[in-house]
Formats: sequence, C-alpha cells, structure tokens
Amino acid sequence: MLYNEETITQAIHTKWAGKTVHFLKETDSTNIWAKTLARDGAPHGTLAVTEFQSAGRGRFNRKWTASEGTSVMMTLVLRPQFSPLYASMLTLVMGLSVAQAAEKFGFLPSIKWPNDVVLSRKKICGILTEMSADVDKINFVVIGVGINVNTQSFPEEVADKATSFYAESGQRFDRNQIVAAVMEAFEKNYEKFEKTCNLTELREDYERFLANLNQPVRVLDSHAPYEGICRGITGTGELLVETEDGIVKEVGAGEVSVRGLYSYV
Repeated sequence: MLYNEETITQAIHTKWAGKTVHFLKETDSTNIWAKTLARDGAPHGTLAVTEFQSAGRGRFNRKWTASEGTSVMMTLVLRPQFSPLYASMLTLVMGLSVAQAAEKFGFLPSIKWPNDVVLSRKKICGILTEMSADVDKINFVVIGVGINVNTQSFPEEVADKATSFYAESGQRFDRNQIVAAVMEAFEKNYEKFEKTCNLTELREDYERFLANLNQPVRVLDSHAPYEGICRGITGTGELLVETEDGIVKEVGAGEVSVRGLYSYV
C-alpha cells in the first residue's frame, strides 16, 4: 500500500490536525524535524511523517527504531494558546487518542499510565512530547508518536514487551488509515482539553482504557517504593494510588514509574 504525503493527506478528514502533512522517506527523528518546521513557521496541526528514522527516541532518551514499512512514525506540531504549565497533559491526550484509534480497528487496547498504549499486555505505541516556551507563553509543542503496525517480529530483548497490530491479528493494516484515525481522535480530544486546560472532560474516557484501574501497582519511587491500588487519574493527569492504610496518593508522571505487580503492565 502506498504511504506518502499524498495518500496520508487524502486519508485525513479533520479541521486542522494533520491537514498539512510533510513526508520524508528517512529522517533522524520526526521530533527533531518537526521542531525545525515549527521554528520555520509551520502552522498549528502540521504533521511530520517518516518511513524510517535513524535517531528516534522515547522517554528517558531510549532509542526507538523500526523497519521500513512496518510502523507509523509521526510528530504533530501544536501552537497552544494556554500556559506552559498545562502542556505535559497533552501526552495523556495523545495516549488516549491512539487507544481510541486502535479500538476503531477492532482491538481491545489499554493504557499503561501515563501514555503507553498496550495490547495483550505488550506495548504497541510510544509517545514523546517536547515544548519550546518562554516563562508564560508556549512557542510550540511537538508530540511524537511511534506505533507498531505491521511489524511481524521483534528483537529478543523486547519480544516479551512489544507487539503490533499484525502480531495481534495476523492482518496487515493500511498505515494511512491509522494516521487518520489518530488525528481525528486527537482533534476531538484536544478541543475538549483546550476548553478547561485539564483532563476533566476526558477523564472518564481515559480511565476506561487504564490498564491498572482498581488493580495492584508498585510505585517505583527512587526514595521510597510502595505498593497500592490504582484508583484512576486526577484532572491534571496524576495517577491516584490508594495505599494499604487507605491514603490516596497522587503520583506524577515525571517523578516515578509505575509497574503492575506481576507483569509489564
């Protein structure tokens, strides 16, 4: 199936998210490329898509690569009018959008808080959000998204942690339609978020996908790790964890990692 600027543009039916598409066969990183586009004046909603990236990375600067023809690798440029204080929540907005897109294609996804989208307790998507801002004004935000779509096998070191749409279904998917579904979901979710600058209007949808909801979790705090029961998220995206003494703690995504007690999720 063809996968290029023209086919992606034809597949997207939105007002602004992904209406301008840039495509390169290869780039170092779609986030690096998108930041260059943003500095050069790219409008809100511009989408940078590649077939192969040589320097892709995820959270904690982990390397992220994928074979040609297998994955969606894209970065969305945003120019929010709200305070930089709220930008970190956009990562959860995108995680929700990818989960909704996966559901549209017949899967039963979940989200490992804050933004790993999971099928069969294995990761299919990574998201990396970066921002350029002054003290009280956002210049631009870029949200990078990598989705394992038609990947048939994974390196041994990640085979127990990663999966793809193909691995879960035995079917190949049109990546143009995957990109379009994510953009359509994100546009709706972003507009809800923008009204309140919090996740209040998206919280119910997000918690429907939350992998650990009402399940035991271990909070890997570097100072004092502890265990508890996940009770959902706050309106600003922190994870709510109820400890055995009944105290509900708010866990920040930038502070700790959360793992299920018995699995990757």
